[in-house]
Amino acid sequence: MIETTIRMVRDTPAAIQARKVIRIARPSRKSLASQLTMNSDPLVKKNRKFDPKTFLATIGEGRKILAFEKGQTIYAQGDPADAVFYVQNGKVRLTVVSKAGKEATIAILNEGNFFGEGALAGQLLRMGSVAAMTDCELLRVDKKAMITALHREHTFSDMFVAYLLARNIRYEEDLVDQLFNSSEKRLARVLLLLAHFGKEGIPEAVVPKISQETLAEMIGTTRSRVSFFMNRFRKLGFIEYSGGLDGGLQVHSSLLNVVLHD
Repeated sequence: MIETTIRMVRDTPAAIQARKVIRIARPSRKSLASQLTMNSDPLVKKNRKFDPKTFLATIGEGRKILAFEKGQTIYAQGDPADAVFYVQNGKVRLTVVSKAGKEATIAILNEGNFFGEGALAGQLLRMGSVAAMTDCELLRVDKKAMITALHREHTFSDMFVAYLLARNIRYEEDLVDQLFNSSEKRLARVLLLLAHFGKEGIPEAVVPKISQETLAEMIGTTRSRVSFFMNRFRKLGFIEYSGGLDGGLQVHSSLLNVVLHD
C-alpha cells in the first residue's frame, strides 16, 4: 500500500511539472562555462550583484507590476501560458473546471508565492484559472525573461527550485491527507495552512473571508460537512469569526489538537 501511494505521489501532474521546471532552472554545462568566463573578468564580476528580492520587487525588461481588485480574474483556463506570476501582496485562488463544468479549488496562494510556472514546462494553454481573493499586486514575468534569469542567475534559480520543491512536497502532503485523514482533520489542516501555522514568521491574526463552498472543494467533502465542523471548531474555541459571520476568520493554535489527535 505504501509503495502504491509513493508511486501515485511521484506520478501526480504537480510532481511531473516540477521535475520539468527544475530541469529548465538547472544551467547547462555550456552556460556554466560561459558564466565562469564572464566572472573571470574583474569588471564584470564587480557589476554582477543580483538580488532575487530586488528582481521580484521591481519592473524591468519582461517584468511589470499589475494590480488586481478582489474578485478580478488574473487569467482564465485556456488562456495562453506566456508568463509566470509572483505575488507581492494579497491572496489568489487557483481553480480548475472539468469538462462537466464542476469547479475545484486547487490552492490559495499569498505573498511570496509563484504561479503560472507551467509555462516554463511546455504548457501552451493555462490548465486552470486564477482570481484575486483580496486586492493584489503581482509581478508578471514574461516566459523568455524568466528562463533567461533562471539560466544566468544561480541565486535566483536556486531560490526558484527550492520553492518548487517545497510546493511539490505540499502537494504530496495534500494527497496523503486526502487518502488517509478524515474530512475533519483535512479541514483543520487547511485552516492552519491558511493562517500560516508551521511556517516562518508570525501566523496571521485573521484569515480573509473564504466561503464554505471553497473549503469543501479544497478538502473534498460537502458544504454541509464543512458547516458542521466549523460550528464545532467555533464552539470549542478553536476558531472565531472576526466581525461576525461575514468577516474574516481567526484561527487559534489550539486547532492543532484536531490534526494531532488520533
